[in-house]
Order: sequence, then structure tokens, then C-alpha cells
Amino acid sequence: MENKNAVRKIKVLLADDHQLFREGLKRILNMENDLEVIGECGDGIQVLEFCNHEKPDVVLLDINMPTENGVVATERLRDIFPEIKVIILSIHDDESYVFETLRKGATGYLLKDMEAEALINAIRTVAEGHAYIHPKVTGKLINQLRRMTYLDEIGATSGAAASRETVTKFIPRGNNPLTRREAEVLRLMAEGKSNKTIGENLFISEKTVKNHVSSILQKMEVDDRTQAVITSIKYGWVTL
Repeated sequence: MENKNAVRKIKVLLADDHQLFREGLKRILNMENDLEVIGECGDGIQVLEFCNHEKPDVVLLDINMPTENGVVATERLRDIFPEIKVIILSIHDDESYVFETLRKGATGYLLKDMEAEALINAIRTVAEGHAYIHPKVTGKLINQLRRMTYLDEIGATSGAAASRETVTKFIPRGNNPLTRREAEVLRLMAEGKSNKTIGENLFISEKTVKNHVSSILQKMEVDDRTQAVITSIKYGWVTL
């Protein structure tokens, strides 16, 4: 007879080419009542083969692997199995790695030097459908997002490109829960502007901006401004 009080476990697949690292991580995760490591892989191709037979909730994926790296594996995995969440676990805190993997469909980006408790909480957060980015790289990520509008033009007219101001556009979509004013605030948040500057741009008080930001975070079910910006770009509500 099925135990109705049993905790539903989050099924995790570990993908890293270092076996000792996988074993240590497996022991840590399996100590939690709601987490279960159901498999291990050493490269990206093995990940896809495993998911053809088993369906993990979350794949914890190293970015540097032989045969097929984490970026390529993330894109293929999300195309074939969109219901599976991908978390990149890397030694790299460079924003280019973060941005590229998020563009390919990753929902989280973690660093290997983080505390075990933070890693466990991140897995739970992503499994619930939210994004999680390691705090150490969020500032770098915002700077990368602000540069994306003219990076592709550098070289043709480098002087003009270097002097071009960042322009972020808001794209309304049917599933967007925000009001028009909240969307305007989010657009300026994506440009990295402070609450004070947003207020000056929209001719509203800083307190009103704070209220809009709180409402945005609540509606988007995220914990901070960076996650709000990342989520909005991922779902096409804001484009750079």
C-alpha cells in the first residue's frame, strides 16, 4: 500500500567527468530526504542517452566535459526534454559562460566552491520552477546583459558602437503578469539602473519604484532583481 505521507523525492542526474567529485556530491545529496541521485554521467552524450530511459527532474551538469560540453548538452537536452531542469555546476564565474548557458536553456548556474547547504537549496529552488544564479556572478551577468545590444556591431564601426547607449526593449507577451508601469520598471532594471534613477526616468518617487519592484518580484516568484531580469529575458518579456 502506498504511503501517502512519503516525501516526493527530486530525482537528480549528476553529469561530471570527475568520478570522485560525483561520488562526493552523490553522498551529500542522498543524505537529504527529498533528494535522490538516480544516475551519473561522464559526458554530454551519456546525459542524453540516460534521459531517453530515465527522467530526472534536475540535471546537475558540468560545463567542461569531454565529447560534448555542458553548453551543447544543455541546448540539446532542453530541446528534447523541455520538462527537465538544467543546472550548470562550474568552476567558471565568467559572465560569458553564465549568459551562454542561460540562453541555451539552463535554469541555474552554480559554482563548485559553494557550500553544500546552498547547493541543496538551489536544486530545490530550480525543481520548483524558479531560476537560481550563484550570487558571486550576478553582478557580472548584469554587466554582460547591458553590453549585448552592440557587441555584434563592434568592428564594423567600432567608434560608433562604443559610444552607443544601451537600449532595452520591452516585449509584451500573453503570459506576462506585469502591469504596463511594472514593465517599464523592469525594462530599466534590465539596464542596471538604480531605484533612484528609475524614478527620475519615469517621474515617480523612489518609494513608488520600490513598491513596483516588490510587486514584480512577487508576481515573477523570484527573490531578487537579478533573477527577475534573467527570467524576463528568458521568457521574452525583455530583449536587449
